[in-house]
Amino acid sequence: MSNNQKNILNRLYFVAGGMFLFGLLIAFKLINIQFVEGDMYRELAAKDATKNVVIPANRGNLYADDGSLLASSVPKYDIRFDAVTVSERDFSENLTPLATSLSAMFGKSSSYYQNLLRTARSNKNRYLLIAKKLGYSDYVKVKNMPLFKKGSNRGGLIVIPATVREHPMGKIAERLVGNEDRTTPGNYSVGLEGAYHKALSGKEGRRLKQRISKGRWKPVYDENEIEPQDGYDVISTINVNIQDVAHHALLKQLEDYQADHGSVIVMEVATGEIKAVANLGKSRDGGYYERLNYAVGESSEPGSTFKTIAMTVALEQKVLDTATLVDTKKGKIRMYGRTISDSKRGGYGKISAAKALEVSSNIGFATMIDSAYKDDPKKFTDQVKKWKLDQKIGISILGEGTPVIPEVGDALWSKNALPSISYGYNLKMTPLQILTFYNAIANNGTMVRPRFVKEIRSWNKQIEAFDTEVIIDKIASMATIGKIQEVLKNIVVRGTGKSLYSKNFSMAGKTGTARIEYADLDAWLKDKKYVSSFAGYFPADQPKYSCIVVIYKPSAKKGYYGADVTGPVFKRIAQKIYTDSPLKAEIASKDLLDVTTQKDFDGYYQFTHGETAVVPNVKGMPAMDAIALLENLGLRVQLKGSGRVAWQSLSMGVKIKEGQEIILNLS
Repeated sequence: MSNNQKNILNRLYFVAGGMFLFGLLIAFKLINIQFVEGDMYRELAAKDATKNVVIPANRGNLYADDGSLLASSVPKYDIRFDAVTVSERDFSENLTPLATSLSAMFGKSSSYYQNLLRTARSNKNRYLLIAKKLGYSDYVKVKNMPLFKKGSNRGGLIVIPATVREHPMGKIAERLVGNEDRTTPGNYSVGLEGAYHKALSGKEGRRLKQRISKGRWKPVYDENEIEPQDGYDVISTINVNIQDVAHHALLKQLEDYQADHGSVIVMEVATGEIKAVANLGKSRDGGYYERLNYAVGESSEPGSTFKTIAMTVALEQKVLDTATLVDTKKGKIRMYGRTISDSKRGGYGKISAAKALEVSSNIGFATMIDSAYKDDPKKFTDQVKKWKLDQKIGISILGEGTPVIPEVGDALWSKNALPSISYGYNLKMTPLQILTFYNAIANNGTMVRPRFVKEIRSWNKQIEAFDTEVIIDKIASMATIGKIQEVLKNIVVRGTGKSLYSKNFSMAGKTGTARIEYADLDAWLKDKKYVSSFAGYFPADQPKYSCIVVIYKPSAKKGYYGADVTGPVFKRIAQKIYTDSPLKAEIASKDLLDVTTQKDFDGYYQFTHGETAVVPNVKGMPAMDAIALLENLGLRVQLKGSGRVAWQSLSMGVKIKEGQEIILNLS
């Protein structure tokens, strides 16, 4: 063999050896990928192709005190179609009946849906929109249509669930109820929705989804990996009838006086339960809407409604009595370089302390309080602080305004501070804080914390109850309380609130009128701005409800005194509640049972408790009512969703077996 041939053979051996080694390397790499790194790569591939999607829990319902819905989460469903995953056989067999079903439900022709589905099939569309925002019952109908009933993989059905928060009362009490933040979906920070967000929100679920195309995803399985847990229901203290009355009474007065905004609060005296909160502000279009919770959050100078507090301090500390005389001069005096005037031209002359409160004399109160406390003003402010009027009440709703009660040494303090405070200036309080004090007067001295919620429930199970919470057992002696109650009653009979007097029902309270935005006096004189208020309770002798009405910036041309602007709102609310309440108390005797009623009951009892008890129709019933009925029949109830019953797994008329399970889908 020649050297040339040997060289060729050596080269061939070298190449063959190289190829063999390369093959070994490839084989080694494949084995390593398959058996050593395989799990890692499979995990990465799965992670890229699938993901766990959060399923929001159904938010609990917010109820009024009588069970009426204030806020509820309603499930809505978007229906889409994956035209690729469906086999050719299933698509061909079900195309016409599916199109016919869609046509019958949504109104477009069968041919329209056939063309739509065929086009999606030819274009390999994996996310064709069929319908948007369907209610639960319509969703169930679509889900059971030909082809779709085969599920997500065989039937191409893609269901995108969502929840929409609805408010049956519309815009009434919107700020009190609260709603979802516009900028941050899923976040609630306003009103009762915000205060009880944790209880209402529930626990999220999880569902595995697979990437299909163009960033779109579809469920891998028909069922969820982790089912969401519904939020708890919150039962508020709000009374829908009183709320409606308060809203419309306030609205009418705001419109009549072309005011900027206003608020109303109605509280149950003994319990502190808030029965209504209305907050209306003027918009650019001239209409009035619930913009801000002024009742809770707006802290301002209260004006003459504070005179009641000042009088209570002085009476309790025995520095004066209701019969103490005070000289109001001729309606205008100078005190520490400032002019103080009364609304009556020429003044009231010499009057009693009680009369000074009845006619709301600024001069009377400035003179009395300054004379009694000028040498020790801290004695006055300490009593106010003893009643915790310098502190936030500490309510569940966020955004409570901070009260300001100055005292000696503060930047706000001067020789004029005490006289100004005596008639409601040089301090700040919110409407709710003022009402809490007046409610204590009505409650014979017991100050209770305003309460917005009765309980938190999970269907028929109580999770947490909220009872009346006493802030101060007695703000003053009964002697003091009795004198204040008498004067407040006389204010409506013969004082500044006499225009509100009614011989049919009694009221007690105090008017208030205060200047606002008066730092620039010249500007204020050109455009006078006031806040008008009325705080009190009714009936006067046996108080059931306390109420405050505050209206900001009424047209000075139309009127601005509390008796004219806010008093009528108070009267309308009191009149409506007072006249309606007796009717609610007239309950027929339980022994008086109509013959027809008895017959219906007997028939129903036989239907549900006879030897062959059968499943009743509970569709449309509230969940709690349906549970009570079905469990009494011996059925085990499983709930899905929230609200009223939309579907039941056992049909009406089916014989009941002890311990049998029934599934209720709610919407």
